Amino acid sequence: MRRSLFVVLAAATVGSLSLVPPAQADHHSWGGYHWARTANPFTLKVGNNVSSAWTTELKTAVSDWSAPAAVLKLTGVPGSSNKRCSMVAGTVQVCNGSYGRNGWLGLASISISGGTHITQGSAKMNDTYFNTATYNNPNEKLHVMCQEIGHTFGLGHTTEDGTSQDTCMDYFSNTGVNATSTVSTRPNAGDFAMLASIYSHYDATTTIAGSATLAARQEVSDDRGTWGQEIERGRNGDFSVFERDLGRGQKVITHVTWALDAAATGRGHAPA
Repeated sequence: MRRSLFVVLAAATVGSLSLVPPAQADHHSWGGYHWARTANPFTLKVGNNVSSAWTTELKTAVSDWSAPAAVLKLTGVPGSSNKRCSMVAGTVQVCNGSYGRNGWLGLASISISGGTHITQGSAKMNDTYFNTATYNNPNEKLHVMCQEIGHTFGLGHTTEDGTSQDTCMDYFSNTGVNATSTVSTRPNAGDFAMLASIYSHYDATTTIAGSATLAARQEVSDDRGTWGQEIERGRNGDFSVFERDLGRGQKVITHVTWALDAAATGRGHAPA
């Protein structure tokens, strides 16, 4: 079974989207979203809310994304969240839990202000799947942990066709016959080059200080009824993008990559 990923973007102002051909769906930079800051490199706090089963993967991902040449450095701090992985201004909160057999394996969320500025983020790992034989291996766990955290910087996917570019931002699956493979478990030079491009400018203000005024309850539940309207659909129904308007200029954009069985049975499609 192909791994399943669920990415959420909570946005203050987002350009209108429409159903597009699948070939346009692969974006290594995610909509120009980025943390506002006044200098590089900058340090982003990552809240540790994970159980001991995820400690190694979280520490490895934090270290890998803080490579010497990176414009963005991560520092692990005690978690400030809960199992729901509520976002905390100026930080990325990382969590795991048994969120249910709902079609997604990992979830990443970012709140946006001013159209492109990330103000807070979260990443969830769904133990309902990771406790099964299909996904319970260190390589798949590291792949998903690394990718979910990468999304909270404004990185998209290098590809969605299942091939490996030897980066955790691709859609290679470290399961089945590939369970012992370590490819696609860590960021590569292309990811750091993209981060350098995304963060090549400076902003007049900063969102990493946690002082932004944020909309309350910018959370998305496992109930697809909270995701809003499907506005984009991928090849073979393997991913979808949903939009939910929160009012007062706030929106939630939900990116869902469906498990193979969900896509095959139509559970990855919006109701007709």
